[in-house]
Amino acid sequence: MGTSKQRWRISFHKSPSKHPDIPIEFICSISGSLMADPVVVSSGHTFERHCVHACKSLSFTPLLPDGSVPDFSTIIPNLALKATILNFCRSSFLDPPKPINFLTAENLVFTLMATQKAKNRFAQPETELHRAQSQISVSSEESVTPRSGPTCYSSSSASDVDNLNTSSIEEDELVGKLKSSNVSEQEEALISFRKLTRTREETRFGLCTPRVLSALRVLITSRYASVQVNSVAALVNLSLENRNKVKIVRSGIVPCLIDVLKSGFQDSQEHVAGALFSLALDDQNKTAIGVLGALPPLLHALRSDSERTRHDSTLALYHLSLVQSNRAKLVKLGAVQALLGMVKTGHMMGRILLILCNLAVSSEGRAAMLDGGAVECFVCMLRKGEFDSESTRENCLAALYGLSHGGLRFKGLAKEAAAEELLIQVEEMGSQRAKEKARKILEVLRQKDEEEEEVDWEKLLNSDDDTSQTRLSSS
Repeated sequence: MGTSKQRWRISFHKSPSKHPDIPIEFICSISGSLMADPVVVSSGHTFERHCVHACKSLSFTPLLPDGSVPDFSTIIPNLALKATILNFCRSSFLDPPKPINFLTAENLVFTLMATQKAKNRFAQPETELHRAQSQISVSSEESVTPRSGPTCYSSSSASDVDNLNTSSIEEDELVGKLKSSNVSEQEEALISFRKLTRTREETRFGLCTPRVLSALRVLITSRYASVQVNSVAALVNLSLENRNKVKIVRSGIVPCLIDVLKSGFQDSQEHVAGALFSLALDDQNKTAIGVLGALPPLLHALRSDSERTRHDSTLALYHLSLVQSNRAKLVKLGAVQALLGMVKTGHMMGRILLILCNLAVSSEGRAAMLDGGAVECFVCMLRKGEFDSESTRENCLAALYGLSHGGLRFKGLAKEAAAEELLIQVEEMGSQRAKEKARKILEVLRQKDEEEEEVDWEKLLNSDDDTSQTRLSSS
């Protein structure tokens, strides 16, 4: 027993990627190892940094296990995933992964190139494969049973095999029509595809394949309105299936969606906003969608004439802003001022406040909100009480509570806005959640800091005035 345990430990440390509990998202598809320096590329895939550099150096684009093809044009460090992997290693008593050097990565890519080349050489051409399938299907009325099949299907029943064949035939027919040069045939196929995937979950999963997604990617940016609208709507249906969300982002289709959101037909933009909202629900997609440039057009879409586009864009931004990297990007884009302006006008107040709550979590978001007059804005809203629902009022208090972590600066602004008296009223008369938030903010306001005790605000302000006058007279 002791010997076998010792052997298991040695192999475990040598190859942690084979440990059954390691999430597949932590493994680089190129090296097959736990990632030490993960980076996100333009298509949304994540790889070990030197593996990407090696692929670019050798002008090689690998075909990934899920059938998708990565785009290496942009490389962004995936700091969130790196931290998650390190935390996982600590909690699982695993040695943290070590970055592979460029030479090792290059050798891995050389091996992968040779393997992929061999597969391509011996693979049956697609045209011949289709011809063989058609000959089998019409040559005889007798059933044709292969002598042996893949081991993963060795225990399948006849009905399972029939379902697989039916699915394959459906996919072949669909892809053929989607790639047709006849626009009316494309429209017909897309409308049918859209109807099929509207309610049938298994169809959504079964037809979300690399070939179908590749065909949709081309049609999404079509100059024909019907083709563009129906292709994006069909993609929304596919994205409703949780198992498809990561697959769709990794297919490289998000940049096409962004292009449509910027300059596509209005009906298409409505569906794109819905698609980005749906895809952003998966935590694995949040960083990638932000890296690929979805945040600026989503912010712009908040001013859309379409209520549906505004609604789904707001929800997409809310879910994307749950990630720190996207919060930082939104602050740099000037989102705080735009969002505060919308809140002041009462435009989608409840949903916009949710985004501001997320931004208030980060130090840069909090600073931008304090600079933008958010404390005065929220206190004024609470004083007027012009909320469309109690939940909106609670969201306003939640955003104010997020700002309360701004230290002395927040206390000064809250004092200036006479927030304490108002919060006492809320603590006495508000809902349970509102009372809780008001109580926590009051605790912050009443807490005495050492730094605060030493500050004479009036003297400090006067000294600033004296300094400015001295500078003016000396100049």
